[in-house]
Amino acid sequence: MKFALNKYGWATLIAVFFHSIGLIGILFFDRSFFVKATVYNLLLSLLLLLWTGPYKQTGFWLFFAAAAIIGFGAEAIGINTGKLFGLYRYTHNLGPMWLGVPLIIAVNWFIVTYGVASMIHALFNKLTSRMPTEAPKTSPWLKFTSVVIDGATLAIFFDWIMEPVAVKLGYWQWLENGSIPAFNYISWFVISMTILICFELLQFNRRNKFAVNLLLIQIMFFLLLRTFLE
Repeated sequence: MKFALNKYGWATLIAVFFHSIGLIGILFFDRSFFVKATVYNLLLSLLLLLWTGPYKQTGFWLFFAAAAIIGFGAEAIGINTGKLFGLYRYTHNLGPMWLGVPLIIAVNWFIVTYGVASMIHALFNKLTSRMPTEAPKTSPWLKFTSVVIDGATLAIFFDWIMEPVAVKLGYWQWLENGSIPAFNYISWFVISMTILICFELLQFNRRNKFAVNLLLIQIMFFLLLRTFLE
């Protein structure tokens, strides 16, 4: 029996491989080296998303630009005013910075929001496809609302898992008493909603199995670090 992987399968295999190396390296070897390599892991994830995504469609690139600009802009405002997320600062572990924010953060906002939007889209389509044929058609407004609200909620869940690990690894530092303010998650919700509205308004093929797989890989990565990282 022949076994062949399509591009989604190859991309998933590559992502699992490099996230596994990062996980093992952080837990058992030179932590500082693998922490600084996070930038390259995120860039690799971006390349895999672009390869598996509808890169020939203008709407996809407009969404990429919107996610990167909105995400980075919010971080720049937050880091320089303390108004959006609370008082925090980035370290140099995430590479070159502008306005106090690592440039890779723009990529991270795209990766997270594209992943949660793709997952909610896939779940919504799967649920509606199982409805009886005689059932009324699902309202486009319901789908729009589901992707925006449920996707932003999933983004908050991802941030909740990631935040304590990111602080331990020295990606950024919370100032004052060092605790993560609740307002941080509220801002994450609002910013994610804004980006996800762009996702729904722009026209492009929204089906990307690898985007869903990558989000699950990252959630598992941070869950394992949150459990075993000392």
